[in-house]
Amino acid sequence: MNTRPAYIGVTGGIGSGKSTVAGFLGGFGAAVIDADAISRSLTAPGGAAIPAIRQAFGADAIDPLGALDRAAMRQRVFSDPAARVRLEGLVHPLIWQEIDRLRHAAHSAGVSCVVFDAPLLVEMPRWRPMLDAVVVVDCSADTQHARVLARSGMDAAQTQRIMDAQASRSHRLACADRVLLNEDISLAALRERTAELLHTLRL
Repeated sequence: MNTRPAYIGVTGGIGSGKSTVAGFLGGFGAAVIDADAISRSLTAPGGAAIPAIRQAFGADAIDPLGALDRAAMRQRVFSDPAARVRLEGLVHPLIWQEIDRLRHAAHSAGVSCVVFDAPLLVEMPRWRPMLDAVVVVDCSADTQHARVLARSGMDAAQTQRIMDAQASRSHRLACADRVLLNEDISLAALRERTAELLHTLRL
């Protein structure tokens, strides 16, 4: 029987670069499980979560292509915290089912390291007990704003609402086993810091 792979959680606030770091780790040979990508697949046209979302929130929550209308739902959950809890109650169990399937597949394949790219890692207590290390990709709030505005088309107010809904920077840093600073550096330098991180973790 294969020994269990090392489980590394990578998290950070919106615009921090956590998914870039997770991608680098994948390039170094880790199996990467992206919780956001799983969520998007579940809420895409034909996704497993769509029927329950339509039933709970009505047809207005679904776009013309049959996917979750993310802009409309984002507005809804920010104005109604109960709606956010209800949405998470529908989607999160399905996300965890897929995470469990993928991590068991990685184990069976004999990989030595599994990286979980998880934006809500700090917010969800279920993560910590299963991880061997938590890596927080960190940058300033101003940098987060600049990156999100440049890539997404969201305005500053929308970006701030998302940041406010996430764990605070200080809380994330307090939960970190390792911090990878992604501030005013090139992608090449970030990749080098990621490689150094692997060495520090002895992986």
